[in-house]
Amino acid sequence: MSPQPLRTFEPGQLQELAAGRRHSTQPDHWVGHMSRPTQPFDRWHRTYPKPERGDTPCRCGTPKRPLYPSADHGRGRRWQARYTDAAGKERRVCLITWEEARKRLDAACSEFKKPTPERNDASNVRVAFHAMEMIRRKRSKNRNSRTTNTYESHLRNHILPFAGDRLAGTLRRRDSMTFVDHLIDKPGLDSAHTVHQIFKTWRILMHYMLDEDVPLPPNIVARIELPDVTPRVTVPLSPSQVAAVAAAMRKVAPRYEALIWLGACAGLRQGEAFGLKRSQVVWDQDLLRVAEQRQQGKAVHLKTKSSYATLPVDHFLIQRLAQHTALFSEPPPVTPQAERRRRARGYIEPPDEGLLVTNRFGRPVLDSDFHEKWRKAVRLAGLPERTRFHDLKHFYTTTLGASGKHDPKTVQALSRHAEFSETWDTYAHPPLAVEGITVNVFRTMFSQIDGPPAAP
Repeated sequence: MSPQPLRTFEPGQLQELAAGRRHSTQPDHWVGHMSRPTQPFDRWHRTYPKPERGDTPCRCGTPKRPLYPSADHGRGRRWQARYTDAAGKERRVCLITWEEARKRLDAACSEFKKPTPERNDASNVRVAFHAMEMIRRKRSKNRNSRTTNTYESHLRNHILPFAGDRLAGTLRRRDSMTFVDHLIDKPGLDSAHTVHQIFKTWRILMHYMLDEDVPLPPNIVARIELPDVTPRVTVPLSPSQVAAVAAAMRKVAPRYEALIWLGACAGLRQGEAFGLKRSQVVWDQDLLRVAEQRQQGKAVHLKTKSSYATLPVDHFLIQRLAQHTALFSEPPPVTPQAERRRRARGYIEPPDEGLLVTNRFGRPVLDSDFHEKWRKAVRLAGLPERTRFHDLKHFYTTTLGASGKHDPKTVQALSRHAEFSETWDTYAHPPLAVEGITVNVFRTMFSQIDGPPAAP
């Protein structure tokens, strides 16, 4: 099934498109979705002639109603019936007379209006309406805002231009395959990983529509062949490399050095480190209470339920945080000239939210600002260019697992992973985990049973 011509949508246009959600026996989809005239189309004559550019009438018209020839004048059948069928496919049928074309349009319209047992209220709704309802429900249930924003971006930029005008009940499995091919060929989408992420949003939308009783095929997103993805390479950091990037950050942006230690010695994700408050540090018990994260400066929920924890940490980290608090508990002073400029433009002092780490103005750290500083620190420390802040969390989990002091489930709890497989399949790096460890349990076990080995 060929997709509809692609469109681009602004956020406000999605609600307008989704507004025409219900359709009766004569749906507004018949005019809006077709985007075609409801009268036969005259192929032989121009719809909008321009006599000023030299267009001259032909003999087909009359003095009162002149007709101007088109490029197809006299070639083939004159009258064309243009419409979009119930399956969403564009049709153009050329006929000899106006009456024949008119009858074809009337037949197509009556066929579309004919009630069928497969078509219910949910299937008579545009895909755009279901998409916006899905986003609205996720926001009303306080789902992770960053994830929901990603879904909405995928819908607006890729999915709705492809299928937003389609009736939900007309989608088939081949549309999923066509959509993947469209993403692969789309200019600017050079990453197979991005194609996978967009198709994941497509899959979530299809499952949502199935839950809304849209009669879609059960296998509409099953066994769809996707492009191969090169696994993301995680940079295994050594203690000396962590110390080097912390020292480099001390030169680039001293206020952000504490974030390095929070990632490496507590396994905090970037947003969690941004959102940690001074009141959540139990200084005399070496504990951190992880309760929120910051995204674009705003407090949002943590990634999963397992992310909420009262986390025991090494006293080394507490000492680093105490030094940071002593140095950067308040924004740096400004010169009198800067203070006058602030007053002139109506500057308002930021409220004290109790955050442990802030930017130089005393406000929450923004992702863009920290990312710029992080890239400079990585280059200054001589680390690989692809090193990410999240690699510090890998370092934290790997170090715990390689120490031999904590059982696997304890490492999972300290890493705050919902699934055990995530701890060991994703985060524990075997080459580093076994380094410096001597295995002697088998020798001890079997020597007690069999005794010393026999002489050769």
